[in-house]
Amino acid sequence: MSQEEEKVVGEQSKQAGVEEDDDIPQLSTHTLVALSEFFAERECQQKENIEENWQLSQFWYSKETAEKLTAECLSAVNDGAHIACISCPTLLEYFLLDQAVVSGRVSVTLFEYDERFAMKYPQQFVGYDYRRPLQIAPEQQGVYELVIVDPPFLSDECIVKVAQSVRLLAKNAANTKVIICTGAVMQNLVERLFFAHRCAFRPTHEKNLANEFACFANYNTQIL
Repeated sequence: MSQEEEKVVGEQSKQAGVEEDDDIPQLSTHTLVALSEFFAERECQQKENIEENWQLSQFWYSKETAEKLTAECLSAVNDGAHIACISCPTLLEYFLLDQAVVSGRVSVTLFEYDERFAMKYPQQFVGYDYRRPLQIAPEQQGVYELVIVDPPFLSDECIVKVAQSVRLLAKNAANTKVIICTGAVMQNLVERLFFAHRCAFRPTHEKNLANEFACFANYNTQIL
């Protein structure tokens, strides 16, 4: 094939390629914007509506329970106080609705294993694994006037390790207030580790649990 013939074939191939590209559907700017908005909205909904992960033993509180627990916590502390929530992410939504927290008079920190909550509550989230109870950053130790905890598993090992974390977080071992929500079957161990008593209030969940659930505190509660 001569150079002239090669040149002609090459030009024909380029034209064919352009024609093929023209056949590929192109999305309009309006459609691309709509798709972008759709995916952004879906991502926002996923952040807001985090589903329970049963493998992590997650069971969200009912609205009534979340409201009562947050109300008790806030009524039990003064301005300038720090509240730690261990493995009870349901409560953050309700804490952040209260004026004391919104205004900064009371601060709330979530110690949680599930990284999805780091996206939802980036300012309040601190990564936490009960299996490593002493891995608490120095700046978080000895800070909290009240700690509310919902140990993820109904086992002696889990309760004991969470109790170790609570001791590190507590501002004052003698005066820090502690609320524990867990299965009633753990009552003896909870009372012994936290010097707590069982409250009259019985927590409930969005999805009813087969296990009896109970609430304990190491001080005389006002609402529970």
